[in-house]
Amino acid sequence: QVQLVESGGGLVQAGGSLRLSCAASGRTFTTYTMGWFRQAPGKEREFVAAHRWSGGNLYYADYADSVKGRFTISRDNAEKTVYLQTNSLKPEDTAVYYCAQGGSIAGSSPRQYDYWGQGTQVTVSS
Repeated sequence: QVQLVESGGGLVQAGGSLRLSCAASGRTFTTYTMGWFRQAPGKEREFVAAHRWSGGNLYYADYADSVKGRFTISRDNAEKTVYLQTNSLKPEDTAVYYCAQGGSIAGSSPRQYDYWGQGTQVTVSS
């Protein structure tokens, strides 16, 4: 059984930064895709970023257009933790942010992910 626990959310002013963390336990972490999604009130859950294993020690990062250049996804395999560094935050980034784990080919669809964390709230004030 995989457990994912997010942390690092909070209230920040527009232009500020937060570093979200997601600690995983359970199955081998190294070769699985780790993703971040977010859901604002009244909206569907949307893709933010994914970190996909490309073989050996190589990983590929993919981002939603809305966060490209502002957010960075990374992982620490020894700590079984994935991070989302969020910079230049905007009020429209306000949402609950979820960490998810999927197979090696998981992409931007929530349906491709098997396990989810409980979420961490990010609120950006204008």
